[in-house]
Amino acid sequence: MFYKDERLALFIDGSNLYAAAKALGFDIDYKLLRQEFERRGKLLRAFYYTALLENDEYSPIRPLVDWLHYNGYCMVTKPAKEYIDSQGRRKVKGNMDIELTVDAMELAPRVDHIVLFSGDGDFRPLVESLQRQGVRVSVVSTIRSQPPMIADELRRQADNFIELDALREVIGRPPREPREDFASGK
Repeated sequence: MFYKDERLALFIDGSNLYAAAKALGFDIDYKLLRQEFERRGKLLRAFYYTALLENDEYSPIRPLVDWLHYNGYCMVTKPAKEYIDSQGRRKVKGNMDIELTVDAMELAPRVDHIVLFSGDGDFRPLVESLQRQGVRVSVVSTIRSQPPMIADELRRQADNFIELDALREVIGRPPREPREDFASGK
């Protein structure tokens, strides 16, 4: 349900999209994702939201963040907060919902269609507000995982639900071949 002349913006909840793709057993090729939505309309912006652990020597997400930043994505990051829960376990908290919501509300007057990559039910009021402003909203997540990654109320509110698994062939990275062990010849 896309129109070639409509102005599009992508809002990617990084941790939510990562978890959904992982639950479906594939990795996302963000270059292909961007190309797919450039093909569907006039892509104005592609935002990617994630929290980063600043105090770690190496963050596994840092190479992705850097690549996205250099390849046309608007990166929105903030330091993740570490804490110890009541059972003494180390936990990390880095919710980006407010940042995503504020950016979507600010951009709403300049776009026709927003594509939200998240299944988080907390975004239902955002979707409803965007719709009142005349913006069509598509939500990309999955119902094919166990449990489903999309909140039912978000799916019902969206103008269009796009099953992430249906995009696998278009935006999925090919599985990596197992490396050969050259020393043993295997």
